[in-house]
Amino acid sequence: MTQLIYIADPMCSWCYGFGPELDALLAGMPEAQMDIIVGGLRAYNTELMDEQKKATILGHWKHVAEASGLPFSNDGMSQPGFVYDTEPACRAVVATRILADDLAPRAKLAVFRAIQHAFYAEGLDVTKPKVLSDVCVAALNAADGGDDYDVDSFQETLTAYSTSAETREDFEQTQRWGIRGFPALLLVHEGALHMIASGYTRTADLLESLRQVQQG
Repeated sequence: MTQLIYIADPMCSWCYGFGPELDALLAGMPEAQMDIIVGGLRAYNTELMDEQKKATILGHWKHVAEASGLPFSNDGMSQPGFVYDTEPACRAVVATRILADDLAPRAKLAVFRAIQHAFYAEGLDVTKPKVLSDVCVAALNAADGGDDYDVDSFQETLTAYSTSAETREDFEQTQRWGIRGFPALLLVHEGALHMIASGYTRTADLLESLRQVQQG
């Protein structure tokens, strides 16, 4: 069985752009298992978004849109007082992991994608706990095919100290591995970690990297 570790941040534009490439890879590997570790791109940032920083980030988004063909809206950054702190969105991914540990890895990835889509395509402010809870619960219930998850319970887990601590542990693990940029995709092979993707990578290149590692 192929074991992958995906290190990313829901508010990283290149992680958003990488989604279709990762989907194509996983579609051809139905037996693969994948854990998500959140990296904390701009975690704990407290600075208000000024026009110069906004223009710089929108320039990056344009490049991602051109490479991936995915939709972008700048509404999420345009709200008054917006602070580009990626920790809450990362914490929502960890809260999903805590609440839905029994769900398949692809279902948890669907929640990660829902946060991305909410921010980049719908222009929602996913630094807000209520917005995150609404988005994640809708995605969880869709993935689970029921209505077992509710917003109040999710928000309680999202704002718990233990969830914040586990999120910080993800950030620290990412740093211990020496990973500074996202997305990153690791393969666990024969007891060792192998870098399959560092940054936006096309599916064909992902497959070639996997083949090289697995064939030795």
